[in-house]
Amino acid sequence: MNMNKTLEYNNQKVWIASGSINLEGSLTQPETARGIILFAHGSGSSRNSPRNQYVAEELNKAGFSTLLFDLLTRDEEASDRENQEFRFNITFLAERLIDATQWVAQNLDMQKLKIGYFGASTGAAAALVAAAQFPDAVGAVVSRGGRPDLAESSLGNVKAPTLLIVGEKDQPVIEMNQQALGQLSGEKKLEIVPGASHLFEEPGALEEIAKMARQWFDQYLAKS
Repeated sequence: MNMNKTLEYNNQKVWIASGSINLEGSLTQPETARGIILFAHGSGSSRNSPRNQYVAEELNKAGFSTLLFDLLTRDEEASDRENQEFRFNITFLAERLIDATQWVAQNLDMQKLKIGYFGASTGAAAALVAAAQFPDAVGAVVSRGGRPDLAESSLGNVKAPTLLIVGEKDQPVIEMNQQALGQLSGEKKLEIVPGASHLFEEPGALEEIAKMARQWFDQYLAKS
């Protein structure tokens, strides 16, 4: 079904409470949403990541709402650039994603939508930890160039169908994803994008990511 020409979008800046701070986010909602995808970016990235924004736009065209938000405040980002204080603190990042998930669940406009996660790099580990905490609410997870191995203690509790996507040239991360795949307990799949490196900067690589993510969410989230 081609919805690209008929959908209208509501784009807004939102603030998500997490403890004593507020996280800035960008929420895009098609007129009739089939689910909502929360993006968890990796180290050194933000809601303004052009790669995540591209994937989000493609998911919007497929009828999904998307929430891209900053896992860290500006001060935390600055600190992390200096000493890498937060980027590998998966528990900390997962707590931020959990707060965002609860924010969505409490929002009257979105509380009936099934939730999906799209995680990149260390954000993928945070997404899997959070998914293990919400087995009934989270319907599907997609990881792009992720580090699911960093969520090792939670992998066996993830019930949401999980798609792991890695570039063919990203050999160390392929091995990490293969190990994590064996520990996931639910529906799962590992896709390797031919000729792609860690950042999927090669021509056509990001388009392939968006296509795979869209198909996964179509299959497992929209029908949930």
